[in-house]
Amino acid sequence: MSPKPTQLVLPLSIPITPSETPVTKSRRRTNGQANRLDSEDRAIHDWYRFILSFPPHLVRDYIDKFGLDERHTILDPFCGTGTTLIEAKLAGIPSIGLEANSFAFFASSVKVDWGINPDDLLKCGREIASSANSLLRSQGIEDTQPINLLEKNFALRSLNPEAAKLLITNSISPIPLHKTLILLDYINEHKNDRCYQHLLLALANALVYKISNLQFGPEVGVGKLKKDAPVIALWLSEVKKMADDLRFASEKANSRSEVHLADSRSISKIIEPNSVDAVITSPPYPNEKDYSRTTRLESVILGFINNKTELRQLKKRLIRSNTRGVYKEDNDDQWVTENSEIQHISDLIEQRRIELGKDSGFEKLYGRVTQLYFGGMARHLADLRTILRPGAQLAYVVGDQASYLRVMIRTGEILSEIAQELGYELTRIDLFRTRFATASQEQLREEVVVLRWPKE
Repeated sequence: MSPKPTQLVLPLSIPITPSETPVTKSRRRTNGQANRLDSEDRAIHDWYRFILSFPPHLVRDYIDKFGLDERHTILDPFCGTGTTLIEAKLAGIPSIGLEANSFAFFASSVKVDWGINPDDLLKCGREIASSANSLLRSQGIEDTQPINLLEKNFALRSLNPEAAKLLITNSISPIPLHKTLILLDYINEHKNDRCYQHLLLALANALVYKISNLQFGPEVGVGKLKKDAPVIALWLSEVKKMADDLRFASEKANSRSEVHLADSRSISKIIEPNSVDAVITSPPYPNEKDYSRTTRLESVILGFINNKTELRQLKKRLIRSNTRGVYKEDNDDQWVTENSEIQHISDLIEQRRIELGKDSGFEKLYGRVTQLYFGGMARHLADLRTILRPGAQLAYVVGDQASYLRVMIRTGEILSEIAQELGYELTRIDLFRTRFATASQEQLREEVVVLRWPKE
C-alpha cells in the first residue's frame, strides 16, 4: 500500500497582488489579440494546433524573461500540440515535452521533427494523391467536383460501428469520409517511410479544419454540414505547406527535442533528476471542457482511439479537469483534503447545486472534480521537484473559471498557494488577458503564475 501523500494545509486566502500589466512583449497587443497566432508565427505551429493553445509569442516572452539559451533545458509537462517545444527549438534550446493525449503527443512529436527532406515529402505526397485520385476516378468521382450519390452504384467506405460511436454526431459527412478513408489507405502504405508521420499529420489538420463539419468557438461542435469536400487536394496543400516550412527550419533541426506520452503526475518516472532549468506550460483549467473531444475526430479516423476502452485509458492519464473524466477509483483529492479554500469552493458548488435543483450525475460531480483537479496539480508539482535544478524558473498559464454553477475559482491564486506549500517561491502573477464568460457574465482573468525552485 502506497503511503498517503502529504496533505496541504492552506489558509482560506493568502494575499497575492497579481501584476496588472500584461506580459512584456504582449503589451503591444490588444486584449483580444493576446491569444491569437501571429501571421509571422504560422510556420510549423499551424501544421496542427489546438484551438485552445496558448500563443508562441507568450512562450518567447518567458524564454526572454528567464534568460534561457542553449545551455538550459525547458520542460512543458502539458505540451499539447508543441507550442513551447517549437519555440525552444527555434531558439536553439533543448526541450522536453510530456503529453497524455495520444493524438496531441503524436502531433507534438511530428512538429519538432525537422530532419526529413522536404523534396522527398512532397514527392511522396504527390504520388499518394495521384494513386488516390485514380481510384476515386474509377468509382466515377472527381475529388474537386461534387458528386451525386443517386447516380452511383457502389457503397461508400465508413468506420466500423464501435469507432463511429465515439464521434460527435455529423462530425464528417459520408462522401468526405469515403474519400478520407481511401486516402488514408494509401498513406498507410508508406508506414516505413521517413515522411509517413508528416503525411498523417497533414491529413489530420486538413480533416479537422477543412474537410469535417466541426467548428470551434472555442468549444468543439458541428457547424454547417458539407455534402462534399476536395479531400485529396486539401491534404496535398497541407503537405506542400509542411515542405516549405521544413526548408525554413532545416538549419535548426539539430536542437534536441524529446516528447513523451505520459501522465504529468508521474513525471519523475520519465525525466532524469536535477535536469530541468525552466518550465513553460499551460495545464488544463478546472471546467467542463472534455479535452479528449477536441481531438476525437482525428484520433478515431486515424486509428489513435478505436473503442471506449482506449478512450478511457487516455482519459485516465489526464488531470481530472471535467466531470467526463472522473472515475470511482480516483483519489487525487487526498492531496487537498485539508485545504480550506478548495473545500470551501467545493462546498459552495454543492450548496448551489442543491439550491438550483441540479440533479444530473455530472452536476453532482462538480464539487468533487474541483478537488480532484487541484489535488492532481498538487501531485504534479510535488513530483516535479525532483527533476528541477536549483533556481529553476516556472511559468504556468492558467485561467479563472466559473463554469460550475457560476462559483468563481481563482485558479492561479490557488495554484500559487499550493506551490508555495510544496516549497516553491512565488515570483509574481502576471496578467495575460481577460476574457468574457457568457455563463457568469463576468470578465475572467488568464494569468501566468511565475514560480522559482529555490537555489541551494
